[in-house]
Amino acid sequence: MHNSAQNIIITGASGGLGRALALYHAQAGAAFDLWGRSPARLKEVCEAVEARGAKAKRTCHDLSDTAGAIEILIKQDRAAPFDVAYLVAGIGDVRPEGAMVEPPELVLRAAQVNFTAPAAMAAALAARMAERGHGRIVLIGSAAAHHSLPFAAAYSGSKAGLARFADGLRLAVKPHGVSVTLAAPGFIDTSAARAISSNRPFELTAAEAARRIADAAERKARHFVTPWPFVLFQTLDRLLPMALRDHILTRLKP
Repeated sequence: MHNSAQNIIITGASGGLGRALALYHAQAGAAFDLWGRSPARLKEVCEAVEARGAKAKRTCHDLSDTAGAIEILIKQDRAAPFDVAYLVAGIGDVRPEGAMVEPPELVLRAAQVNFTAPAAMAAALAARMAERGHGRIVLIGSAAAHHSLPFAAAYSGSKAGLARFADGLRLAVKPHGVSVTLAAPGFIDTSAARAISSNRPFELTAAEAARRIADAAERKARHFVTPWPFVLFQTLDRLLPMALRDHILTRLKP
């Protein structure tokens, strides 16, 4: 059973996975700072968390303003130090229908929201947690980080960068009592995922994905891929002859 007396920050809490993680941890004694892009959905998540006996505050902030996000984050951590951080927020946009590549503005935003913001926020929190001698940081990557997706190069590339950063950060702060877990789920049944793609094999519910991710973080797992077929796909991507790999990847659809 997870510890109830925790102060937890979750970015992307107005999305399906962020909401599910908040509800997984919501119980008497827990306190949350919930971040999200949608004020209405964020308000609903706060109310759902409070209905389970936890306390919740909400922050609406565009993570492309990363400097502003870090300023808010540090202010919140000073007021009530975080024990656990779930950096969930991200965008999964793919190239527009009929386009050969993603437009540059999509690539820029994916880099900002999927890599720059969570990496910088994790670094800011890791330093403060290390000073306190404890803490848990969970970065939400993607199974897509292991594959060069031609229809989502920005998404898979930004998540790949986050994966390498997470491992470096883990090595830096592990001696100081801080764990860093990169969770790399496959498809999760959320409204955002349904809007992007109808092809979602081995899909998990948001609640099940949250349970698995939280359990991996509590075990201080380094890199957690779920469900298991995506571990196999990762291995195949490395082992297949390059020509066959390229043939498969260029025929994938969103």
